[in-house]
Amino acid sequence: MAAASKKRKAHSGTRPEQHETKRLWLMYPARLITTPVIWQLGQKFKVVTNVRQASVTDEIGIVCLELAGQRAVIKEGIKWLEKMGVSVEPVEINVIES
Repeated sequence: MAAASKKRKAHSGTRPEQHETKRLWLMYPARLITTPVIWQLGQKFKVVTNVRQASVTDEIGIVCLELAGQRAVIKEGIKWLEKMGVSVEPVEINVIES
């Protein structure tokens, strides 16, 4: 009962956080190829990760990653990825996307 009261109280008069989905290209340097960076991202930040496409060689990893969550948390996660040494670029939307 107390949890329900807290939930109602939290929603009364407050605006919900902005949720969004972003698609990003991640480019990993060779030193991070075997590091579970996407798993770590999901553990450190409250975001949902969805790998849309990936190509990995011994020299580079390229991943198209979809991130869903609160806008501020996604931004924090992107900063963390860049600090780790991952290059992050937005995916350009294709006109012929289904």
